[in-house]
Amino acid sequence: MFPSMLVRDSLSAALAVSLLAFGASAGAQDPAEGEEALNMRLVGYSDLQGRSAYQPIIQRQGDRWIAYIGHHAGSGRNPLTGTDEGNGTSVVDVTDPQNPRYVAHIPGDPAKGAESEAQMVRTCSGSDLPEGVDGSMYLLRAVGRSGHDIWDVTTPEQPVLVSEMERNVLRDTHKSWWECETGIAYLVSGVEGWAPRRMTQLYDLSNPAEPRFIRNFGLAGQQPGAPGHDEMVRYDLHGPIAVGNRIYFGYGTFLDGVVQIVDREKLLRGNPAVENPFEPTDENLNYPVITTMFTGPRLGAHTVFPVLGIEVPEFAANSEGRTRDMLLVVGESLRNECLENRQMMYMVDITDETRPWPVGNFQVPEASGSFCERGGRFGTHSSNENMTPIYYGRVVFLAYFNGGIRAVDIRDPWSPREIGHYIPAINERTTQRCINVEGAERCKKAIQTNNLEVDDRGYVYAVDRANTGLHIVELTGSAREVANFQ
Repeated sequence: MFPSMLVRDSLSAALAVSLLAFGASAGAQDPAEGEEALNMRLVGYSDLQGRSAYQPIIQRQGDRWIAYIGHHAGSGRNPLTGTDEGNGTSVVDVTDPQNPRYVAHIPGDPAKGAESEAQMVRTCSGSDLPEGVDGSMYLLRAVGRSGHDIWDVTTPEQPVLVSEMERNVLRDTHKSWWECETGIAYLVSGVEGWAPRRMTQLYDLSNPAEPRFIRNFGLAGQQPGAPGHDEMVRYDLHGPIAVGNRIYFGYGTFLDGVVQIVDREKLLRGNPAVENPFEPTDENLNYPVITTMFTGPRLGAHTVFPVLGIEVPEFAANSEGRTRDMLLVVGESLRNECLENRQMMYMVDITDETRPWPVGNFQVPEASGSFCERGGRFGTHSSNENMTPIYYGRVVFLAYFNGGIRAVDIRDPWSPREIGHYIPAINERTTQRCINVEGAERCKKAIQTNNLEVDDRGYVYAVDRANTGLHIVELTGSAREVANFQ
């Protein structure tokens, strides 16, 4: 037997044990059966109770590694409790990535039934938060129109509600950001009166039990009563990422993207030249802004991920410009079977923050897998956001819907190139994706890799929008050599 066959056989055996641990039948489909892979290998799998998944994050808690996974609206049976529960947050112990253990499900809003959701999750340690309880772990969730809440997940199997914010007063919530060292949270919310369905609410969550509102923020012209208010409706905020004294905002996931770089200190301090520095006026909203870049009508800005201090190998012999700061911008594909503009990843040079400039892009050729014919969405959705030194500035992973996981070498931002991919197989839990063809509905089952994240060990965690589950993978071969596993 060849070594590669030994690896596959032992992996399949481990996955079979994992499936049985979930209470699945011995005849459950091997998750590796039907996969497509290049320089990536399946390590472990969880069915996530068949729930449509949005965002995974992986948190080290002592000697354990715990994955917290947000879910889209829906409901399903929780075998741990024996009851039907509205979708919320899956809690999975991935200490042994070959044998992930589903340890808890936190419903979204029980009053919502099948509309229950909690798409976005973030974690902070009480030891990091200025007023947190030392040794505790906290989970921040976006719970759809029900608002935001915080849970104590120090014991992952026994989550405890700590506090709630904006309960049942918001039009929407989504992909928030939480600074653990300061406790400042940038909550993506839909506040009544603002033009778009999503903008930013700043909260001080340094004490998770006592949330403190700071201010509302968005693009100038989106605030209540602003001239041209209706023209700003289309620029929905998707989410921010904060690094140092900068916050990188992405608006418009699919069309009409906007990339904004904001001075964090000015945003938190407010405009000192006016009596009410946080009043949402054009002047106050523009005060902390360093630059605003409109992508154009056909590109979105779903994810805006800063990759700072790249030493570009091609420029090593140049006397200037060898080190560059980049923004990796990813648009979201929204429509099934390519009935839309193609979305992709592109690199924006922000070495001079006031004059951002796109320099390169990456996309998967459709013909490489006849992806438009497979069903479901094809194109980018998001990238990883963990800045582990294993991958930062070297490799980025993209969630590509029916194109699976794409590993991209970004060391030369002018010419990003694929170095590996993993497309999971559909299974008995995978739901159909439909389009209308001449008045009749046509449906197909397709993998829909929705979001992904990496942990500080180098594993990649990808979750599926079409209920297929969680796939844990790793780089192999020449792709692994690009990363920094030292």
